[in-house]
Amino acid sequence: MYEPIVRQNVIAACRSGQSNAAAGREFNVPSGTVGWWVHQDRAERGELPGRHRSSCHRCDGDALAGAAYAYLLGLYLGDGHITLPQQHRVHNLSIACSDRWPGLMNEAETAMRAVFPKNSVCRVRAKGCTGVKVYSKHLPCLFPQHGPGKKHTRRIVLEPWQQAIVTESPWDLVRGLVHSDGSRTRNWAQRTTNGIHVRHEYIRYEFTNKSADIRRIYTDTLDHLGIDWKICSQRREIANISVARKAAVALMDEHIGPKY
Repeated sequence: MYEPIVRQNVIAACRSGQSNAAAGREFNVPSGTVGWWVHQDRAERGELPGRHRSSCHRCDGDALAGAAYAYLLGLYLGDGHITLPQQHRVHNLSIACSDRWPGLMNEAETAMRAVFPKNSVCRVRAKGCTGVKVYSKHLPCLFPQHGPGKKHTRRIVLEPWQQAIVTESPWDLVRGLVHSDGSRTRNWAQRTTNGIHVRHEYIRYEFTNKSADIRRIYTDTLDHLGIDWKICSQRREIANISVARKAAVALMDEHIGPKY
């Protein structure tokens, strides 16, 4: 509606100290339009408070907090999802955390802030759970496993650069996977020796996920760490990966422990 020279003159007047209303009256432009032009001008010059370029390891070569990313990747593969709602212009990553585990929410938020240091992180309450959420246009870059449909209906494979991070920080990925779709439980078995029934209790880590690819990422990482595992139960497409040997459980306790 306006010639570029009009916009330039209005912005120059506002930069010189004129108010939006005064500049609008001088050049016959509504004050709302003047305010929007000034806002755009400040954004282009990086003068808006809290407005910074999003950090992206893939697009811009920015540094990436590897351990935090490996943990967040585990959470995403388990209980996370990336969406692009119609009312928003950027993708958002949400990690669903049970309200029983406030410590897990704190860890998820800490990891998000480390991976996206220039983006705001928030929490969204829902019935029985809380979504820890971050918005960024670079989410598909950092989580290329994102795609249409549920994760167990599509191929999930780590990119070479992701695998390099996981190889560097394997325990962080395992911790994220266990914190999302895993558990640390106390089990028992009964043995009969010389007619005497003896109850034996032991700790077991379990991981359950519908996606065979995600289960393979979990077990491949356990193999890399030298952790003994087995499939303790399977029904249809769901398999339960169990870690129950004493030495393996001791290592899992050292690096993961129970949810809190």
